[in-house]
Amino acid sequence: MTVSDGVAWIGAHLHSPVSAAVRGMLGGISLTAARGMEADEFLMALGADPDELAARTPYRDLAVPVGQPGRPSPRINPVMYGMCGDWLYVLEDWGAATWSTGYRKVQSMWHYPRQEIVCVTVDRFSPPSKILHVPGDEIARRAEFGQDAGEESALDAALDASGAVFPSIADVGEAAVVAHYEQHGPRLPALVFAAVGAYCGLSIDQEAVRAGTLPGVLLPMS
Repeated sequence: MTVSDGVAWIGAHLHSPVSAAVRGMLGGISLTAARGMEADEFLMALGADPDELAARTPYRDLAVPVGQPGRPSPRINPVMYGMCGDWLYVLEDWGAATWSTGYRKVQSMWHYPRQEIVCVTVDRFSPPSKILHVPGDEIARRAEFGQDAGEESALDAALDASGAVFPSIADVGEAAVVAHYEQHGPRLPALVFAAVGAYCGLSIDQEAVRAGTLPGVLLPMS
């Protein structure tokens, strides 16, 4: 999958191991997309340092601090970001999305009217993977992969159209659900990301992400 695939390629590689041979990212990427606010404002709300942000350093050239003997290692993750249309996107491969871990407890990450956020987080340390959506009304909806958010929104419609909404036991019975997951489960992450890409109109260059040439910044773990 290439840039022409929007962001479906992120889902296709969701369970690929993070490789030291890749200077940027490829496997296990979480995506946060936001609009209705300044890009730098949102990144600083996530914890980015303003001076570091102003430098626009390529992700592959970020200098990540290391722990000193006898001291704990800094709880900091390098992330990559960019713009597509009116959406800022943030890519992270440390196991989750920073916004998803902090939007309820970190005041700077609270969402406000007319700000829309779509987040697809791997949640490697607290599975399953999830989709979170704040459509501009300050209420965060969430759904596991294979579900819609139950809001009858354009995002839910995109998830359904892509085949990312799987049948439920209540609707078709356990045997049919198991059979569906066995047949289509491996493609589910790609279907989810394809739907999010279609809804947001996102297209992110896979080769630029893999090479780490997009700008990066360090974010503290929330």
